[in-house]
Amino acid sequence: KVTPDMTIGELIRLDETLFNSHEAGMHCIGCPSAQGESIAEAAMVHGIDGNMLVAQINDFLENK
Repeated sequence: KVTPDMTIGELIRLDETLFNSHEAGMHCIGCPSAQGESIAEAAMVHGIDGNMLVAQINDFLENK
């Protein structure tokens, strides 16, 4: 289960295809900040609700 404190890097290693299909407009693969930035921090930077993003990611992963 994905949590807001997981780093984007951890999430990419968990499932690289996630950011190819997510509609948030976040281009995390290749971003230098991805390795150390949490999902919550990345969401904030992109003006996205972090809790909603985590819920969407978990839903995507469960239904994949």
